[in-house]
Amino acid sequence: MTNAPAAKPKKRIYQHLYFWVLVGISIGIGIGLAAPGVGADMKWLADLFIKLVKVVIAPTIFATVVVGIAGMGNLAKAGGLALKTVLYFNITTVFALAIGLVVINIWQPGSGLGYDIESFDTSAADATIESAGATDSGFSGFVLDLVPTSFASAFVEGKLLQVLLLAILVAVALSMLGSRAEGMVRGLDTFAKTMFGVIKLVMWVAPLGAMGGMAFTIGQHGSAILGSLASFMLSFWITCLLFITLVLGAVCRMTGFSLLKYVRFIKDELLIVLGTSSSETVLPRMLTKLEAAGTPKHVVGMTIPTGYSFNLDGTAIYMSMGALFIAQAFGVDVSIWTQIGLLVFMLISSNGAAGVSGAGLVTLAASLAAFDSVIPVAGIALIVGIDRFMSEGRALTNLTGNGIGTLAIARWTGDLDRDRLKYVLDNPQTVDVDELMKQEALGATTSATDAAGGKTEPAKETADRGA
Repeated sequence: MTNAPAAKPKKRIYQHLYFWVLVGISIGIGIGLAAPGVGADMKWLADLFIKLVKVVIAPTIFATVVVGIAGMGNLAKAGGLALKTVLYFNITTVFALAIGLVVINIWQPGSGLGYDIESFDTSAADATIESAGATDSGFSGFVLDLVPTSFASAFVEGKLLQVLLLAILVAVALSMLGSRAEGMVRGLDTFAKTMFGVIKLVMWVAPLGAMGGMAFTIGQHGSAILGSLASFMLSFWITCLLFITLVLGAVCRMTGFSLLKYVRFIKDELLIVLGTSSSETVLPRMLTKLEAAGTPKHVVGMTIPTGYSFNLDGTAIYMSMGALFIAQAFGVDVSIWTQIGLLVFMLISSNGAAGVSGAGLVTLAASLAAFDSVIPVAGIALIVGIDRFMSEGRALTNLTGNGIGTLAIARWTGDLDRDRLKYVLDNPQTVDVDELMKQEALGATTSATDAAGGKTEPAKETADRGA
């Protein structure tokens, strides 16, 4: 059983990151409403924060995955973990696509809009359709895109799946070298700690990023929520909430923890994502938090990066609902068999979608291009203007699903420390992510779980426990 830690001084509310992110979001909303022009020009603050985080995401994932897998010393177990991860992600994606189709067919927010494709102005969608055409190269293109043109290009272009593939290959090679690779593994572990130190510094910019992102969203697109698209946006947000409550809630119960307690545990990250519309901005923090909650490093290192490309539940909901909304708006009757075919196609095309703002729109356009004879892909212009609002819902759902999926997979593989998870979810104030990242940066000898109030345990023993 996990021992209760000594009482820690309680932080004042203004010492928590979520407080300042909330302040930033509130100020951003105020600026967007009072001075829309000024708010629309503040997007650069959100872009700056996202770029700062993305600089360290790829090297952090690479080092974390290599150290985690190489430390397992069991390649068969690593392969089993990868197989279970992909299987779980595809199952939840099917549920996300299906619940989107069910709700959009019942709600029918596009019915009665009566748009005519012949007279409809599609110029707003030109750039999106062009991007979709560049990325829509079928299954073979998806497989080829997994392999970078060079070792460095994966990091330069920030393609997480390519980085993950390289990390797995390097980890396997190091495992085969045995004791001769210990120096390299220690070096990568030190490098990962350095990256966490950089991330800790970057997080100070999060409130400004949230302020700029929210000011831009309200200032640039605020009027859209009062227009004819309000019903579609409302149906999408409600569907995301239904998916989280029903599907992810059921996963939480089967894994043995409370959905509400988990949401409370990641509230800081949810607020950052709400402000920036990108789940990538909190990827490093999620790695740290989930490890502190009782998930071994090798499981977190495998599932979180993979989930950012294969487990985008919010994006899946958006794709199925967006396609049917466009069909309804143009008066197109889509048969149930076509909808099933669309679901299967989207299951494939959603894999590899980036967890950054706006990627879901391009992925939707790529999917519609394959069904253009039924659903006009040019209809994507209908939802370009409200994509920022939809992006926030997608990112929040993606983040929630990835974290819960990581805990569920850890339970499935028998690696989850359930006592520690229960303690951390009951006492979320004991997990100080900034302190954990500080310890990582300083190369502290205690594991992340020690700072969460768990048992005192050398870092090496913690890593070895997952083997």
